[in-house]
Amino acid sequence: MRAFILERYGRKDGVRIGEMPEPELRDDDVLIQVHAAGVNLLDSKIRDGEFKLVLPYRLPLVLGSDVAGVVVRVGPRVRRFKAGDEVYARPDKDRIGAFADLIAVNEADLSIKPKTLTMEEAASIPLVGLTAWQALIEKAHLAKGQRVLIHAGSGGVGTFAIQLAKHVGAFVATTTSTANVDWVKRLGADVVIDYTKDDFENILSDYDVVINSLDAKTLNKSLRVLKPGGQLISISGPPDPDFAKELGLSLFLRLVMRLLSYRIRKEAKSRKVSYSFLFMRASGDQLRQITSLIDSGVIRPVVDRVFPFESTREAMAYVDTGRAKGKVVVTMR
Repeated sequence: MRAFILERYGRKDGVRIGEMPEPELRDDDVLIQVHAAGVNLLDSKIRDGEFKLVLPYRLPLVLGSDVAGVVVRVGPRVRRFKAGDEVYARPDKDRIGAFADLIAVNEADLSIKPKTLTMEEAASIPLVGLTAWQALIEKAHLAKGQRVLIHAGSGGVGTFAIQLAKHVGAFVATTTSTANVDWVKRLGADVVIDYTKDDFENILSDYDVVINSLDAKTLNKSLRVLKPGGQLISISGPPDPDFAKELGLSLFLRLVMRLLSYRIRKEAKSRKVSYSFLFMRASGDQLRQITSLIDSGVIRPVVDRVFPFESTREAMAYVDTGRAKGKVVVTMR
């Protein structure tokens, strides 16, 4: 089958389009013919070797962590899906490979595709949707009337998280560039900080939750806008001890994670707030809840550009620029 393959870490010329064997179908697996795949910064970070200590993939590796397509075949233990179903998923972190003609995904990580979306739109949802859900609903327990700051409101996670937070009934602030201020307001943001003109920490205060996807400088500034008891949740690091424990890492790597996050955890404690790192996990159950919100019109996907599969390298380069509004997708069809 055709696939976009990572052969060497840390080099952009270490990826290529080539042929790979069809994936093995386990008893609990669903084999999907890929129609479209979302492109994420996570793909670039894996390509560059940033996660090789905690996610020791065997190379060559097929990249891609968002998939939408049609079920071709199911394993003998699969009960929820059948051939011909239109589905979407964020495959488990150990079984990525959406940039290919076919991918095998565990039944538990899969959901029927939203009926109202095209394959390209559906492929834009799983990773950012699950990230926003697990940050706001599962970890922060965001409630009506609470105040949340969502950084990078025009990005993939940001565009989804703003809509989800407004659905919950929260008051939403976000940061973005001048060109996107009016656009993120239309997504539902109540307060928009143009980071090219203003410092958010000088404008915002007494927030319950901050979702950070940016750099360490922004992370530290975010502590200042939280009220006592508030939560700072970061999807861009640094990883914390709970993350190391969740992945079952060695004692050495647990110590490394503790040291990496020591400063921000200490500063958070001194301000009577909490810090936690989120590395999103696959979940078919949560995707089904997201599907209901999409099909009812509560949340709409935001797709910036769709690239043909042959231009996957260019699609990743475009995501790397940080200028995409919403998500970037590659199509196999």
